Amino acid sequence: MGKMLIHDDGKIQMIKEIKVFDDPQKLKLILNELSWKILVMLSERAMYPLEVAKELGVHEQKVYYHIKKLIKAGAVTVARQEMKKGAIAKYYTTAWTAFGISLPKDYKTIERPQLLGVSEQVQRFFDEFIRKNGCFDGKIVVGSPTPHGPFRTSARDGHYASHLAFFLGQFTRMPEDFAVKLDVDVKAEKEEKNNLILVGGPGTNLLTQELNEHLPLKFNMRPSEQGFLFGGLVSTKTGQVYTADAVGLVAKIVNPWDNSKRVVVLAGNKAVGTKACVLALTNFHEKTLRNYKGEETFAKVIQGFDLDGDGKVDSIEVLE
Repeated sequence: MGKMLIHDDGKIQMIKEIKVFDDPQKLKLILNELSWKILVMLSERAMYPLEVAKELGVHEQKVYYHIKKLIKAGAVTVARQEMKKGAIAKYYTTAWTAFGISLPKDYKTIERPQLLGVSEQVQRFFDEFIRKNGCFDGKIVVGSPTPHGPFRTSARDGHYASHLAFFLGQFTRMPEDFAVKLDVDVKAEKEEKNNLILVGGPGTNLLTQELNEHLPLKFNMRPSEQGFLFGGLVSTKTGQVYTADAVGLVAKIVNPWDNSKRVVVLAGNKAVGTKACVLALTNFHEKTLRNYKGEETFAKVIQGFDLDGDGKVDSIEVLE
């Protein structure tokens, strides 16, 4: 029975097949010193027995004997056949690239998937969003693409949720229910009592707008005769007002509609600011979540930058 062996050095993940033995007799067949030498040679390239015998300096019949044992153990197989001096020469190779043993004990259920290559801060940040069986537990909410809300805007940042979903897919499984919702549908279906990830600022996402008063850094929305005026992101800590389009907020708070749930907000002054926030949590999470220790309320002001000059945000800085 073949399984997969994963190697992760923190930068890249590599994988190869491994033959796991649960029968000591088969394992015994490959642990002979000569058998092991032959196995290592055949893992490097396919060889025929006479060739192996010459390189090892042993009799050809001895090599045949050990290869038969390795075939019986399922460790070696025929790679190809060629005619040599009027006879068929069989070239052998290893059937697997790794071998291991399995003791007769039951598997344990993994309560959470193995988060390979994902930092501890990210795991902690999304802790409430992952069920014990590893499935995503929540809704990703994007703004409706049609004019809606007091600003009568059409959301242009909803597609950034796809980049976020790819990132979440590294450490959580797809839920049975559709996870992405429009803001108007969440309100209509009364799904606020969920773990929520809100993508989009208060100008385009009604849920972000409704939660603005609960955020540790607030978007300045002033009523006027024409409706609402949007005045950027205001820091309650420093009093600084951030009005640049590429500025946004990455925040995590307790869901005010259900204290057992959490809300993550990725919201920009404009669509480009929302993109910067999504990048901050996915591509640059080490920088963004560096000081996150599991607190209930967390917020960072994010500034997006275009470093390669192609007109698109590709990097971020944490302003506060």
